[in-house]
Amino acid sequence: MIKIENLTKSYKTPKGRHYVFRDLNIELPSGKSIALIGRNGAGKSTLLRMIGGIDRPDSGKIITDKSISWPVGLAGGFQGSLTGRENVKFVARLYATKETVKAKVAFVEEFAELGKYFDMPIKTYSSGMRSRLGFGLSMAFKFDYYLVDEVMAVGDARFKQKCADLFEEKSREASFIMVSHSLHSLSKYCDVALFIGRDNKVLFFENVDDAIKTYSNSEAN
Repeated sequence: MIKIENLTKSYKTPKGRHYVFRDLNIELPSGKSIALIGRNGAGKSTLLRMIGGIDRPDSGKIITDKSISWPVGLAGGFQGSLTGRENVKFVARLYATKETVKAKVAFVEEFAELGKYFDMPIKTYSSGMRSRLGFGLSMAFKFDYYLVDEVMAVGDARFKQKCADLFEEKSREASFIMVSHSLHSLSKYCDVALFIGRDNKVLFFENVDDAIKTYSNSEAN
């Protein structure tokens, strides 16, 4: 269960304060993968970050008894002067038991396929290499909910298939909260949906395809 209570989020702009959400109250069901659907700028990624604890609301709170990942594939939190191995070790010590840290590091090293770069500073990596490391790191840990913001597969065709296979495996044992421009992916992986309308009104749908229809109709008008 993830319960959102009286959540308000706004940003200061040159034209005044822009409210993304005002006093949002909603409860997300347990054991269901949730699609976040709405136009660009509606607040989907903002809500995702707040659920993950990366961004904070102005007021209100998010209550849960479930474990929630950081956004899958997030590479912005890496320390550039540290190596890939050192970055992975740091995260593993936070999220894994002392006995499993070595196994987590080994999983990411094998999955990311960075070769000697795994022991080189992150600042020497290309964006693709950082994404591969970030995706592997996200998948190394077991969460009740994985936050997915567009990142589903990275790299060449073979590596993308490798990512897709692992993502499919995770979908059978955990739930997703997903933002994607691919409506097909939302329909494939999600059970229910939140539709964020033009007036930032949030509607809950028991059926993802119904939410997609509502979104498509709103964009057509």
